[in-house]
Amino acid sequence: MSDMTLAPRRRPLWRLFIMPVLLLIAAAAWSVFWFYAASQAEVTADAWRAREAKSGRVYDCAKRSVAGFPFRLEVRCDGASVSLQSQTAEQAATQAAITAKLGEILVVAQVYDPKLLIAEFTAPATISERGQPPSMVVNWSKARSSVAGLPAVPQRISLVFDDASIDRINGPVQAPLARAKHIELHGRFVEGSPVDHPVIETVLQIAAGSVQGLHPLLAEPFDAEVRTMLSGLKDFSPKPWPVRFREIQAAGGHVEIVQSRVQQGDLIAVAAGPLGLGADGRLDGELQMTVAGIEKVIPALGIEKMLDEGVPQATLDRVAPGVKTQDVNNLLGALDRAIPGLGKVVKQNANVGVAAGINALGKETVLEGKKARAFPLRFVDGAVFLGPLKVGQIPPLF
Repeated sequence: MSDMTLAPRRRPLWRLFIMPVLLLIAAAAWSVFWFYAASQAEVTADAWRAREAKSGRVYDCAKRSVAGFPFRLEVRCDGASVSLQSQTAEQAATQAAITAKLGEILVVAQVYDPKLLIAEFTAPATISERGQPPSMVVNWSKARSSVAGLPAVPQRISLVFDDASIDRINGPVQAPLARAKHIELHGRFVEGSPVDHPVIETVLQIAAGSVQGLHPLLAEPFDAEVRTMLSGLKDFSPKPWPVRFREIQAAGGHVEIVQSRVQQGDLIAVAAGPLGLGADGRLDGELQMTVAGIEKVIPALGIEKMLDEGVPQATLDRVAPGVKTQDVNNLLGALDRAIPGLGKVVKQNANVGVAAGINALGKETVLEGKKARAFPLRFVDGAVFLGPLKVGQIPPLF
């Protein structure tokens, strides 16, 4: 029997090229998709800018570029600027515009989730009025935002700043205006839809914040968290905020302070309640407030200093509307004439009397394990009253 040798069976060579060819096709298809998505990102950005411009917020870039191939879309805006028009009642009346300029904005989106945008902002930013040199400079160590829901109306927006500061500019001199170790602002739709009576929830968190030059109470570092619910909007179509506030007032809407907490050293204050708008755009309403350590607040109101300096009428109007400067000065002078030194004693004990008056208005309670007082914080035509004292004035919102 003769031996038979079988030749090895050859495999078709074309099978070896199937996988590389498929990878090349997939890579080419992905590249086409990425470049299409990049072009759409620019179209979406232009549409968003046009929408914001209708709301009085004009965004511009000196130079714009798109990168991030193959899995991300990165839109870089160099020489960014934002011009704000008619965003407050004062701006709407005077047609003034405020412009903020900063070095760079980087917006990032994943190709597979283009409706979620993450942005980073490069400090510093300068703020100026139209045709004027910068009046403020804003700095931060890190600033970022996230927007979900684009290219339609955003469903959720978040802003975060670390080590934020605002300084006034007066020629070559910069003076501190505000500081905060950390700031977060979140907003989202909770009811309705962007085109049908939306209800918007916002949460503001501030860590180690302070404001100079407005009120002594704000000059010392404080922590704050405020959650609000805004109702009364007809829709969320592009329009300036004064127009929205007028719409809210006409619809009987309001801002509900769902929860708020402020802590400054041993002072802790919480408040909740609704605030509405009058026909003139001023806040009206009442918050139920509970304060632990209220005795720390009274000296900061400056009542003893006011009495000692003769009580300017403008200041007296702020804390005790209806009382005339001359009446107070005459009373203190009469006391000194009757019993020398009595007027000075009254001045030095004015804070004690005010504290007693506020305590009489509220009721004793406990807040976070500390003795506290609960009383209303009233808003009347934009004026803010703590018990009988007028402690602030809020300008009209439209």
